[in-house]
Amino acid sequence: MPTFTMRTLVNWVAVAIIPILLAWALPGVGSVARAAAVSEPVASAAESIASPEPGWPQWRGPRRDGVCDETGLRQSWPNEGPRLLWKTTGLGQGYSCPIISSNRIYITGDEDDRLSLFALDLEGRQVWKSQNGQSWRGPYPGARACFAYRHGRLFHMNAHGRVACVDPQAGTELWSVDVSRRFEAKKNTWAFSECLLVDDRRVIVTPGGPKAFMAALDIHTGETIWTTDPIRLGPADSPAQLRLAEPVGEVDSAGYASPILVQSGAARMIIGCSLRHAVAVDARSGRLLWTRPMPTSYSVIAATPVLADNAVFFTAPDLKTGGFLLEFAPQDPARMTQRWTTLLDTCQGGLVYRQGSLYGSRYRGAKGWVCLDGRTGKTKYELPSMATGPVLWADGGLYWLSQEGDMRLLRPGDQGFIEAGRFRLASDRKNDVWTHPVICNRKLFLRDHDTLYCYDVAAR
Repeated sequence: MPTFTMRTLVNWVAVAIIPILLAWALPGVGSVARAAAVSEPVASAAESIASPEPGWPQWRGPRRDGVCDETGLRQSWPNEGPRLLWKTTGLGQGYSCPIISSNRIYITGDEDDRLSLFALDLEGRQVWKSQNGQSWRGPYPGARACFAYRHGRLFHMNAHGRVACVDPQAGTELWSVDVSRRFEAKKNTWAFSECLLVDDRRVIVTPGGPKAFMAALDIHTGETIWTTDPIRLGPADSPAQLRLAEPVGEVDSAGYASPILVQSGAARMIIGCSLRHAVAVDARSGRLLWTRPMPTSYSVIAATPVLADNAVFFTAPDLKTGGFLLEFAPQDPARMTQRWTTLLDTCQGGLVYRQGSLYGSRYRGAKGWVCLDGRTGKTKYELPSMATGPVLWADGGLYWLSQEGDMRLLRPGDQGFIEAGRFRLASDRKNDVWTHPVICNRKLFLRDHDTLYCYDVAAR
């Protein structure tokens, strides 16, 4: 029998007891140790972090993904389209979509030299009107960003970088911050267009200035909680390489796309775009995790990134590398690996990912709507007859609005899109019906600048 010594006891404790204690006290250590023993690494599950507010409280819905979770919607429309419940006019010029929460509809519009903020009841009647600074009189005039509703407050940024916190009951301004001044940022050609993201007690804004690429503001005071280092343009390295921004050259500016909030493993990330990069930022600290160059001919990146299972899809018009899918690396969600590229070049219309497929519209060259295989990026089928525009998914259907004002309900089939209804929204305007559709309480909301329409899409 082997002699039992103190060294034997120490070795036995080190091998058998300490890992158990560490796994109990530090679960992350235990999980890493177990993962290391697996021959095939398993990627961390990624998910969009949803707003806890009811209704349609922010840009593109609860998860900012253009997906409505409601069921009981009509599976097809009559020849004239769904029934129009009401319409309201006098909302000014703009592209911002409504948000809906706490039995109110909130929307913005440019009137003369001011940006007006409107609260409507659920029948479209005005409850109050207030203001958030000046209107946008530059190229493509009209209101850009929509509201975000959180913790009983409204948050909005105008085209000039003025962030306002507003009381949703009365429209009274509670505080405001000019981020262009605080962070020395500058407007780009088509102005600040970001729809603000609220992460718990932090309002996330992207000034893109030399003092901060991104910043978190306190929802109660507007004071700065954290800032992200500016992104500076480095040497012309390969767009396929993820890289930390190098502190040389010109400061990159804010782009036109609004960010998403993603949880992957232990990492809570804000994923968005600058004027020239795809970007990931740590949501808790503001630390820049990575950037990936997105070289375009006119520096227009306007499509919100889309989470696709364990990956994120980015695209833009005139993107020299094409749209691309970046997958979270196993056991290190702050690292990304490019899986595929595509010629799909969606602009401001947004994209939707459902059941392994990506849906979006082309912008340059070949027109039409496309369904991509989310695993390979290959085109499964397309609908070339419809102009570019925004898309929304609800109850198994795609609600597609062309920029020419044609509204269609489509269903994805095995071999192509199946049309389940259509109607004409705009009769006297073409090429700028850009407001994203909204579905809330089984009602479809569509905007054509000055007018908001509400349609009944509930199943009978």
